[in-house]
Amino acid sequence: MESIKFTAVSLCNEIDLNTIAKHFGIEKKFEWDEPLLLSQEQLKGIINMPEGKSVFVFSFGSMVFLNFEHHDMVDLIEYFKKIADELENIKFEFTDDFNLEVNPDKEFSINYDLMVIPHMEEFHLYIISTVLAKSVALDRIESGINKLMDDIEDIINYLEKGHLNISDERLAKISGKILSFKYNTISYVMLLDKPDVTWVNEESEDLYNRLEKLFELKERYEKVRHKTETLLDITDVFTGLAHAKRGTRLEWMVIILIAAEMLLTILSYIFGLGG
Repeated sequence: MESIKFTAVSLCNEIDLNTIAKHFGIEKKFEWDEPLLLSQEQLKGIINMPEGKSVFVFSFGSMVFLNFEHHDMVDLIEYFKKIADELENIKFEFTDDFNLEVNPDKEFSINYDLMVIPHMEEFHLYIISTVLAKSVALDRIESGINKLMDDIEDIINYLEKGHLNISDERLAKISGKILSFKYNTISYVMLLDKPDVTWVNEESEDLYNRLEKLFELKERYEKVRHKTETLLDITDVFTGLAHAKRGTRLEWMVIILIAAEMLLTILSYIFGLGG
């Protein structure tokens, strides 16, 4: 029987795979939808006892460590920081664990933290790592969008009290963050895209579909998408109200200036006659 422990971590929005790959002497040009796999050979000299350990690095900011201890992950990330600037100041905040058991005496089974298979196929590690990487990336995106929801709630409370003292700069920053989350969800995490292997291997497609359903990737994606659309609608309303308020102020300023000019003209005329 063989057991493999997966630890998935979402670290940032994007990782430059080509820079890291080049450092390890890998000249392949990586596309958005394929991860970089570092095996025990590349890990020698970076972590202690690299035998049986490997890591998948995904362009959308996730890494999936196979048979790593926590100190191994810390050591590898510290090494990566010398190569990739985007990995500075990262935290192990969004993580998930999963186990794969290869046992010829058992039938295939799967639940939230364990999958049992009678024999290993080449695609198993790749499919499991891909789904875990997307799941923890969604955790990070969901956390960020919830923080934005709290910011929007504060603005709504101001509005209910009749106040709309919010600057265009703050509105622009909030809108930019919302669009960023929307872009990251679709473009970086590629939640709606299946790995290429699933198009040529029916068994791998079945496994991907099972894991995608197990981790509720599509449902969670739809919730994030709905929240981003709602937040953008709300910021559009705020922007319209703020501009209308500034437009009203400008109109009153014009009226006051015209009135002041007329008053000065009248006073000038009166005092001119008196002179």
